[in-house]
Amino acid sequence: MIEMNTHKSGKTHPGITILLVDDQPAVRFGLQLLFQLEVEPLRFCEAGNSAEALAMIDAWRPDVVIMDVNLPDRDGIFATKQLTRVWPHCLVIVLTIHNRPDIRLQALAAGAWAFVEKGRPEDMRFALRQAIHLLKSAPHLCR
Repeated sequence: MIEMNTHKSGKTHPGITILLVDDQPAVRFGLQLLFQLEVEPLRFCEAGNSAEALAMIDAWRPDVVIMDVNLPDRDGIFATKQLTRVWPHCLVIVLTIHNRPDIRLQALAAGAWAFVEKGRPEDMRFALRQAIHLLKSAPHLCR
């Protein structure tokens, strides 16, 4: 299941920068492989926890953040709230194994733009395509 908010994003540069935040390197690698099937030029940066993700915002200024809910230091919902406060122009897609309405609502209330369940690669690609479409079609709102 995918849920999306209409929310601001962005910055100006060629290509889309995606910050992958998951404590499992194999998940981050798998997401990169999945997203490399897209037509758009994509740049990736990675973080294994929320502290690393927040530390990377100034240097990378990501357009899209893929945020796992279960992180070793703080949960991804807390990190999403902090991240959107520091860099409100990014689109955060929360990725989780939990298909619980309370977690979905918490993620969206924290500033997530979309919520996608793990194990649903087509939903993840769809959410990324929608984010890219928004970044390209509404630069006055997103960048």
